[in-house]
Amino acid sequence: MIRCLVVDDEPLALDILTDYIDKVPFLKLVAATTSAFEALAIAQKDEIDLIFLDVQMPELTGIQFLKILNGKCNVILTTAYSQYALDGYELDVADYLLKPIAFDRFYKSVLKVQNTLQQVSPQAPVKIIDNTINSFIFVKTEHRIQKIYLDDILYIEGLKDYISIFTKTERVITLQPMKKMEESLPAGRFIRVHKSYIVSIDKIESIERSRIQICDKIIPIGDTYRDNFFKVIEDKNI
Repeated sequence: MIRCLVVDDEPLALDILTDYIDKVPFLKLVAATTSAFEALAIAQKDEIDLIFLDVQMPELTGIQFLKILNGKCNVILTTAYSQYALDGYELDVADYLLKPIAFDRFYKSVLKVQNTLQQVSPQAPVKIIDNTINSFIFVKTEHRIQKIYLDDILYIEGLKDYISIFTKTERVITLQPMKKMEESLPAGRFIRVHKSYIVSIDKIESIERSRIQICDKIIPIGDTYRDNFFKVIEDKNI
């Protein structure tokens, strides 16, 4: 769980960011304030992992805030003025969000911070799915970021740079490689059986020779994945 602090002198900006934080399962809002000095006190007193920091504030600018903070935690700058980006990156901020901030851009930014924290913490989970209590994943579609519950996934099919996630009720198409999707899924529940297919183990209805049946779909077992697949099946005493 990434503990967040939001500081912006505009109440509307605070409302937007706190709403975005509430939508992301691995973020937790500690405080939101319009006062830079109050934010500094909170950052010094509490355990904060990430600060969303406005650049232009009347009491203390975001750049001055960064210099006082001195790298205590990750910072994502937020501002309506792109000319501040260079100053922020010279001070080693995690990212720079230009207002108005879209949710998909916000989500991409916090994923970057999550990956950074995972690399420095030996106890941090390797996969995003571990942070969501092994219940769902988020995937980016053409127009939105969509939540998909793992229990609903039947199988996943790769089509060049795209993958199709087939659930009990729909097909969701997202632009990402199969390898990345495979790494984001819990191995105990999903398994790669072909260069183009990942299947949900508990949705397998039958296995005949080198073919798997899930609902009315017949999925081939590739030679590269055959030995590992049947070992997993045998270990589950199916």
